[in-house]
Amino acid sequence: MNRSAQPESLLETHSEVAPATAAAPATAISIAIPMVDGSGTPRSHPIPAVSVRGVSKGFGRPRPWLWWRRRWRVSSEKTASATPQPIAVEKPGVAVLAVDDVTFDVARREVFGVLGANGSGKSTLIRLLSTLLIPDRGSVHVFGLDVVRDEAAVKRLINRVSVDAAFFKKLSPMENLDYAARLYGLEISRARRQALEILERLGISRRSAFAPMEDMSRGMQQKVAIARAFLSAPALLLLDEPTTGLDPRSKRDVQTFVRELREQHGTTVVLTTHDMDEADRLCDRIAILSHGRIVALDTPPALKLDLQRRQAAAPAAPPSLEDVFMHHTGLAVDEVTGEVVGEAQGG
Repeated sequence: MNRSAQPESLLETHSEVAPATAAAPATAISIAIPMVDGSGTPRSHPIPAVSVRGVSKGFGRPRPWLWWRRRWRVSSEKTASATPQPIAVEKPGVAVLAVDDVTFDVARREVFGVLGANGSGKSTLIRLLSTLLIPDRGSVHVFGLDVVRDEAAVKRLINRVSVDAAFFKKLSPMENLDYAARLYGLEISRARRQALEILERLGISRRSAFAPMEDMSRGMQQKVAIARAFLSAPALLLLDEPTTGLDPRSKRDVQTFVRELREQHGTTVVLTTHDMDEADRLCDRIAILSHGRIVALDTPPALKLDLQRRQAAAPAAPPSLEDVFMHHTGLAVDEVTGEVVGEAQGG
């Protein structure tokens, strides 16, 4: 269902006009945001872009009642009354709580970072926000809409970029974006103009935009993934480790574009990463995730100040975000890449 098909009384049109530059003319982007909450009650004041309340999500729970987990055996004794006997085969091990009782809000136009090591629950959290997973417990709302009950409406307001974005590699970036625009139900000629502008702002030349994607580096392909996500002008952009494995130049290009999305178009961004420098540069607030639980949440300066106050002796230099992360998780950070590498030494 296209956004324009919704009754106007239930929508708030959020318009942001990007200022004209030499590289990109002024463009207006309209985003339809519900004027009612998930229960249909009109709201009189802005609600958070994202509201997560007591959310948990586990994997690996034994489900012996499922038919494919049953095995049948026949008694070894050859008797006339021998009949198959069901045996419940349970998956070894215990359930893993990827996200454990997580609660937070994300304000409109905020860049909200989720910082954690691999396996800390970051990607699971993004999948919950994007309706790809259903919470086992708790609730998730996007602009007042429940991600389970109002799944279709939520999908029209969001888009997602993952570290493993998929493309038709034999096609060019423009052909891939043209395909995406048709899936999104966009007007093709306008979408093509916008796609070229976004690609140019991300550092992809017009010539590269029409070359096969299989000839592009991983960093260039990730930029195309971000361009594809923004084609639909999402009110909420979910970035799941978008710069993992990219070279420093490509990282800067992506980070600059994320800032532009917020400043020029009013996009709310939820960003997961294990890159300390990226989190410090981009995020208004950061939630540190460890073993599925939020162990700290505040602005980067406030997190550093809190650690400084906790330390008994004044350090030679103010704490860094890396120090904050190590304090709350006990994990070490690579001094060159700024990414999590393993257990911290000496505590």
